[in-house]
Amino acid sequence: MPNFYLPLSGNVRQDINPWTWWTRISNGQLGFININMGKSSDPALEQQILDDVGSYGRQIGQLGDALEAVLAHMKTDTWNSDAKEAVEAFKFQLAEIRRLKRSRADSKT
Repeated sequence: MPNFYLPLSGNVRQDINPWTWWTRISNGQLGFININMGKSSDPALEQQILDDVGSYGRQIGQLGDALEAVLAHMKTDTWNSDAKEAVEAFKFQLAEIRRLKRSRADSKT
């Protein structure tokens, strides 16, 4: 769709998004129960990272994949039982996440 300018208006760009207006007015609170994820030292940068790089879940997922790759090449024979259990619990979580993703993808097709 071509740009449309009224006479004497010039090149004006304004986002009209009532949700952002409401969240600014209400300090981000939209319901009775809200979760405060903490304060960021640079909220604009954090939002840009979420928009351009990936959500928290995606970032954590990639960290999990990288850690799993590192663990695959480590010798864990000498680790104590608590450390081995922690690694096994981590691997189980990753396997469950993959299973849920597969079942979600299968249900969409």
